[in-house]
This record gives sequence, structure tokens and C-alpha cells, in this order.
Amino acid sequence: MSAKRSLLRDVSLPAVVAGFITVLVGFASSAVIVFQAAQAVGATQAQIASWMWALGLGMGVTCIGLSLRYRMPVVTAWSTPGAAMLVVGAGSVSYSDAIGAFVLAAALGMVAGFSGVFAKVMQRVPMALAAGMLAGVLLRFGLDVFVSMGTQLGMALAMFFTWLVGRRLFPRYAVIATLLVGVAVAASQGLLHTGAVHLELAMPVFTVPTLSWPAVFGIALPLFMVTMASQNIPGVAVIRASGYDTPVSPVIGWIGVVNTVLAPFGAYGLNLAAITAAICMGREAHEDPSRRYTAAVAAGAFYIVVGLFGATVAAVFAAFPRELVACVAGIALFGTIANSLAMALREEGDREAALVTFLVTASGMSLAGIGSAFWGLVAGAICLLALRVRPQPAR
Repeated sequence: MSAKRSLLRDVSLPAVVAGFITVLVGFASSAVIVFQAAQAVGATQAQIASWMWALGLGMGVTCIGLSLRYRMPVVTAWSTPGAAMLVVGAGSVSYSDAIGAFVLAAALGMVAGFSGVFAKVMQRVPMALAAGMLAGVLLRFGLDVFVSMGTQLGMALAMFFTWLVGRRLFPRYAVIATLLVGVAVAASQGLLHTGAVHLELAMPVFTVPTLSWPAVFGIALPLFMVTMASQNIPGVAVIRASGYDTPVSPVIGWIGVVNTVLAPFGAYGLNLAAITAAICMGREAHEDPSRRYTAAVAAGAFYIVVGLFGATVAAVFAAFPRELVACVAGIALFGTIANSLAMALREEGDREAALVTFLVTASGMSLAGIGSAFWGLVAGAICLLALRVRPQPAR
């Protein structure tokens, strides 16, 4: 009862809205890739609906459970790079073999978490590089606020000035007001496409996993490595850069447990979120950092709704114009971007390495199927080592 009362006391409307924006941004930015991934491995329409059920349930359970357990915002997501890898690399693997590969990749993630191997790797990432990586990841979202003015000037300007006035007069509700104004302007201009919205429950479809060598080497191992490098490493860096000391090993381990259980239903890859996590960890979610976990709990509740009503929620999110999603996401992340840049450049000795991390990450480059966030950390680490090595005096 005490935990329940604590949650009820800590929750706030801005936190709930931050949770909604987290799900809105996560779903709107990559759901299409997940649908394509399911089709690439031969999933039927019923199985695709089951994927959304399993992924929504998995993200919801882990967000709620881990955030309540540690009283810190723990936000999970599906593996977008993993889905992209499936689209281009699934080959001729059968659907049941693909499901077996998902189970194996999830189990490897569970072992990497509970064994402490992953945490030991993350302990070696300096805070300046983590903050520089976070700023680089989020930069595009901040820029998109102003890019959107090129196509929807009226709506984008209305949302920006609403946020500006809100930050001055009612800072806790500035993002809420921004979202409401954006929806109102979009509705007045006929930009909300709600005709395709129909209430429809998603039903789980269990597939008995099988496994083959092509599935192991073509799906399971690449999926595990891409998810760890492109998702979990940036995810932990976001948590650290936001000032939270979340225990990494059990978090990664329990995400792997939930992923393993739900993989036969289509949960191909669950991991720590990076971009969307920053929305729940910034000041817009709550002025008090110790109460921001409620934003992650709210996000988890919305994710469960996404899972239960997968097709319906997909249509709802698709009804929002792209510029509205871009503006509300970027504005919600303004504070986090500013804090990350300040933290990255605070120490003069780490400044250049942090700058390289920021630039490489912001570039969006991809090598070997691994995204720029990982390579930004690698480039920054190389610079840090090179600049800290002092030449030996001549004898």
C-alpha cells in the first residue's frame, strides 16, 4: 500500500503528458520499420498484430516494473536498428526460425545483464562523452522544431510561442499547452486524419520457436550485437547523463527476461530507450528529479494500451501530422539538450573529446549496421586517450 500511495502522491499531469509524448514519439518515428521487419520474416497480419501486442506489453511491463522498483525513470523501447536489420538481412529464414533467433538474442541479453559484463563496459564511459553523445542524439529533434516551420509555419510558430510563454508563466505545464495548441491548430487546418481509426483488440499468436544455423548467424547474433551497441549503450549513457545511478546489470537482465518470455509472440527485441527516455528524465516531466519516475510509469501504461489496441493506436498516432510530432518532441527535449551540452563541455580537459562525440553522433553516420551513437562514443574515447597521453620527456 505504501508503494501505491507513494506513486499517487508523486504523479503529476506533466509527468503523464511526458509519458504520452514518449510513446507518441517512439511509435510515430519507427512503427513503420517494425511492420516492415515483421513482413520481412514472413509474418501474417495476425502475427504482425501479435508483434505489437508483445512489444507493447513488454515495454509497458518493464517501464512500470523497473521504474517502481528503483524509483527512477527506466524507459524501454523496441530495437529500431534491430528492426532495420531484419528488413534487409532476414533472408530466406523461416518464421519459426526467426522466432527462435529472437529468443536466443533475448537470452544473450539476459546473460550479458545479470553476469555484470555489460555494466563493466559502461563503467568505462566518461560522463563528458555520455553527455556529448546524448546531446548529439537529441540535436536532430531540437532542429526539427525549426525545420517544421518550412512546411507548417503557422502550427510550428504557434507551438513554439506557446512553449515560450508557458516557460515564463506556467513552466510545469508549458509542454502540455504546446501539445494542446498543436492539436487545435492541426484540427482547424484539417490535418488530423482520424477516418482510419477503428477500435480493434490485438490478439497474441504463439509460435513454437525453432532454430537453424542461418537464423543464429544471420539474425540472433547480429540482433544481439546491434541492440547492445546501438540501443543499450546509449540508453545507459542517457540515464547517467540525466543524473541517475540506476543499477545497470539487473535492469538489462530483467529486460532480457521479459523479452525472452514474449519473443515467441513476436517481441523481437526490447532494450533501454535513449531518445524517448530523455523526455521522461528532463525537467519538463517534473521539476523534482526524484519524481520523474512517474513519467516512465505513465509511458509504460500507454505502451500497454498500444499493445492491447495495436491496430487502433497505430491509426491514432498516424492521424497526427509529422510536424506536430516533431515540434512537441523537440520542444520537450530543449532542456535536456541544453543540460547535456553544458555537462559535456564543463571540464576543459574533456571538452574536445566530448565535442567529437557530439559531432559524430549528430552526423547520423552508420557503419557495420551500428548507428552513430555507438561510433560517437568510440571516436570520443579515442580522442580522450590521445589527448590525455603525455609525451615522455627526452633523456
